[in-house]
Amino acid sequence: MVDKRMPGFTERWFAMVVLVLMVVSANAFLVDLTLVEDAVAKGAVCLDGSPPGYHLSRGFGSGVNNWLVHFEGGSWCNNVTTCSARTKTRLGSSKYMIKQVDFSGLLGNNKARNPDFYNWNRIKVRYCDGASFTGDVEAVNPVDKLYFRGQRVFKAVIGDLMAKGMINAQQAVISGCSAGGLTSILHCDNFRALMPKTTKVKCLADAGFFIDVKDVSGAYHIRSFFNEVATLQQSVKNLPLACTEKLGTQCFFPQYLLPYIQTPLFLLNAGYDSWQIKNIVAPGVADPHGLWHNCKLDIKKCSPNQLETMQGFRLEMLNALKIFQNSASGGMFINSCYAHCQSEMQETWLANDSPKLNGLSIAEAVQNWYFGQGIVKETDCPYPCDSTCHNRVFTPKEY
Repeated sequence: MVDKRMPGFTERWFAMVVLVLMVVSANAFLVDLTLVEDAVAKGAVCLDGSPPGYHLSRGFGSGVNNWLVHFEGGSWCNNVTTCSARTKTRLGSSKYMIKQVDFSGLLGNNKARNPDFYNWNRIKVRYCDGASFTGDVEAVNPVDKLYFRGQRVFKAVIGDLMAKGMINAQQAVISGCSAGGLTSILHCDNFRALMPKTTKVKCLADAGFFIDVKDVSGAYHIRSFFNEVATLQQSVKNLPLACTEKLGTQCFFPQYLLPYIQTPLFLLNAGYDSWQIKNIVAPGVADPHGLWHNCKLDIKKCSPNQLETMQGFRLEMLNALKIFQNSASGGMFINSCYAHCQSEMQETWLANDSPKLNGLSIAEAVQNWYFGQGIVKETDCPYPCDSTCHNRVFTPKEY
């Protein structure tokens, strides 16, 4: 019921809503979904057998022959039950993928907000195989009807992009967020091998540096989980033999794979990676009484003992990166934020108040590394010293 003391209230409220929607619409950059239909004949399919997909925004001007291929994240599935569940979502079937996605951050088309990649060919590859595009199992169980074909999907998508002009690429970057960030690490050299030798190729991993550490109960929960993922989808055969003959499925962890990657790689990660704190350091199975619940929602609610555990996690991450410090071609931006994925969002990629290390935003650090303007290996001081962080605060529903 409208308050009679406020004439025109409904009209003014409606006009305000319309104005807000117009502003949001004006700033949105929506890109259509493309399904790789002919990939089905090659067996390069999502978990449910549907064709893979991606979103492509064509390059223009000076960027017409430059390509940025970004892989979507979305965790993993480690058994038939969890993989079957994904077939009813966009993470296991293209049937559930939305037809348009908003490009922002490193995928954005605004020169001021994304000065280095705004006019490149920018692609977001949808994630629907559950193993960071590494699986390749020929047999399909007639009961569960699951297809573990991520490796084939990777090659099919790259092949489709080659036919659309990437074969003529002068510069190319493979990137990704979370499980997609892991994809860009695991497939860094594969991408280089598929591209023309004349193309300048580098790899960028955002929040993909998952580390092999014990959880708060003292168990290697994530090691067991990754082993199940890699075993189920036979991922080992698609990882560097020099690593797998020594460590087997542990080569799914970037820290063990780094010595074998030849292509220039940039690692962007939060020292207090919120996904890793929630799912590796203090997963529900290791915290049955929910003592970490509030801490995982908001780092400001962590107890002194919990913060000490998180400081230990950060130190383990930095220790795992020591071998990377000596890389002549590698770049690194490890800030002390409670966050996960910082390249896809404009406010953390490049904005007036975006996170910075030594005066450099993430976009500027990547720029210096990719275009050879300097060696970039930035690491932050421990929490809570960094006032530029955009620390994530989760709602109970996101827990």
